[in-house]
Amino acid sequence: MVTTGAVLPIRKGGAFLLEDSAPEDIFTPEDLTEEHLAIARTADEFWAKEIEPNLEAIRRQEPGVAVKLLRKSAELGLTAISIPEQFGGMGLDLASALMAEEHLGRDASYAGWHGAHTGIGTLPILYFGTAEQKRKYLPKLASVEMVAAYALTEPHAGSDALAARTRADLSSDGKHYILNGQKMWITNGGAADLFTVFAKVGGEKFTAFLVERSFGGITSGAEEKKMGIKGSSTTAVYFENVPVPVENVLGEVGRGHIIAFNILNMGRLKLGALAAGGAKDVLAICLRYAKERKAFGSAIAEFGAIQYKLAEMAIRIYAAEAISWRVVGLIQARLNGFSWEQPDSSQIVLKALEEHAPECSIVKVYGSEALDYVVDEGVQIHGGYGFHQDYAVERAYRDSRINRIFEGTNEINRLLISGMLLKRAARGQLELMHDIQGEKNLDKDADELIRLVRNAKRIALLGVAIAYQKYRTELEHQQEVLMNLADIIMESFAMESTFLRACKISAAGKPAIASEICNVSLRDAMARIEMSARNVLGACSEGDDLSRNISLLRHLADYHPVDAVALRRKMAQRLLARERYVI
Repeated sequence: MVTTGAVLPIRKGGAFLLEDSAPEDIFTPEDLTEEHLAIARTADEFWAKEIEPNLEAIRRQEPGVAVKLLRKSAELGLTAISIPEQFGGMGLDLASALMAEEHLGRDASYAGWHGAHTGIGTLPILYFGTAEQKRKYLPKLASVEMVAAYALTEPHAGSDALAARTRADLSSDGKHYILNGQKMWITNGGAADLFTVFAKVGGEKFTAFLVERSFGGITSGAEEKKMGIKGSSTTAVYFENVPVPVENVLGEVGRGHIIAFNILNMGRLKLGALAAGGAKDVLAICLRYAKERKAFGSAIAEFGAIQYKLAEMAIRIYAAEAISWRVVGLIQARLNGFSWEQPDSSQIVLKALEEHAPECSIVKVYGSEALDYVVDEGVQIHGGYGFHQDYAVERAYRDSRINRIFEGTNEINRLLISGMLLKRAARGQLELMHDIQGEKNLDKDADELIRLVRNAKRIALLGVAIAYQKYRTELEHQQEVLMNLADIIMESFAMESTFLRACKISAAGKPAIASEICNVSLRDAMARIEMSARNVLGACSEGDDLSRNISLLRHLADYHPVDAVALRRKMAQRLLARERYVI
């Protein structure tokens, strides 16, 4: 893996709640190298020349169009970024892969084809395949000689993947597993040549298999009639007495859950980049429309209510970007000097991803919900036209909704964010049970924004400690409490990431918009944190204890307001002048 850019400090997953970071300690979009930007330009050119002219054909699912474009993108290396050079790939770093995702994310239908193939379709083999499996399949996936899909979900096994009923039974001669069952909602299911299929050996041992369509006995169902991403392929896939060679077991028999859960970490991170790309495109469309659309004798861009929406879109995109690239930096810091030639190279990558699994879930939830906000307000800015299929925001609105379900629902991911961190605390890996009762006077002379960031993290620690004190080992069953804790943790991470990125931009002498975003967004985030914290404290304490806890919360959540109206107007005016998202 070629890793470019600054060497960053190695951090424990979740340690952001306990440690302060400096601007130079995190990776931001401003740290992307010329090599990364070259990938972005390549993706943009491919989009303009190949994808955009074929969008209607893709969305109508004209046979072969999307696969043909996927193969054309392979000629530029866009499907081979993460694959090592010895297997026909480019062997580039994680930031390079996310650049491609973001710049191909302007249409969710094509992004579905690309993302499923290069992500969940390819990475299981890269991370868990034997040397022979990699030699056999990775070059064909890099060139898109084979289209890949990932077959995990079943009619009765969605979020609860281990409830799968598809089974694999060893043949009498011991040379094949005979696969029978049904998968649902399989992206690329209508055209895939190679499936990573999860089944239970003997009906019990959850296992992954590499299954070629050419083995026979595989049938794709009709294309599903979906709310959005209509141009992507989503089908059921049926397996009837499919003979799978025993050498096509991926990983170990009975250890399929290790593959399923680890691959999702990367998918969650990539979804954050894809959401940012889609949100930027919608914001640009809205900026142009707001300048063109007239009402009451003026362009609607001149109205304060519209300027508020445009500025808030940029604020949400900025924060989603900040956390996405920060997590890229956290993972890449653990891969400094990494090479696929190393022994146990796959395990090194997987451990880096697993360490920052909570942060990957944060990226997924925050990014998908930021995109949902942007497309919703995009429809509102367009008014009645936003409800019409002739306008791009109507499609973007429908396409966005699936992202809160993809890669584990946002509810599941919220439970994972708080649950994983609590489990690490119980194992002594993170000191989350920190008593902050005596910290009322800390930071009283600190910069207001620094104080807000630190206090957000203290509120998170306060909530975790009080919830654990109330429920102990039963806390995992208190989903409402865990989800509120996750929101506090997520907002804390976004606040610090937003602030540190703004400091880095300011030090580089860039325009003031990042500072304006920071001043507004940190205060809004603190208000959301206070509401979630009140829910936690109300559920986990009572009487005098509740009074003391609420008093401390009020102190920690207190802030001086700024003129957010004026700041948002300034942001909106800069955005309107450039007609695109710009920092």
